[in-house]
Amino acid sequence: VQLQACGGGLVQARESLRLSCAASGSIFRANTVGWWRQSPGNQRERIASITNGGSTAYADSVKGRFTISRDNAKNMMYLEMNSLKTEDTAVYYCNSLPPASVYGYVYWGRGTQVTVSS
Repeated sequence: VQLQACGGGLVQARESLRLSCAASGSIFRANTVGWWRQSPGNQRERIASITNGGSTAYADSVKGRFTISRDNAKNMMYLEMNSLKTEDTAVYYCNSLPPASVYGYVYWGRGTQVTVSS
């Protein structure tokens, strides 16, 4: 099982970042995949998802600013983040929907830190 998000970093408000996620085929064959984020003291929240057919859904907090996409041939998904805000600061994770599990436990893999400064 592989889930590896990358592309995070430190940016200023209103700038952009593009996150990438490499997933194993067993995860990517799921109909829907998505991005989650978790900031200190808060629960992990799903912010974007995309089906195999390309239908997307977004949390209200990122709608109009973030764009999710996927490349089924490469088992990759992406998150284009524009007009970043300080409240977007979090660790970002990718996963299938429902999330992958290993030995009965939800597996999240490696997230990537996004820090947005004012």
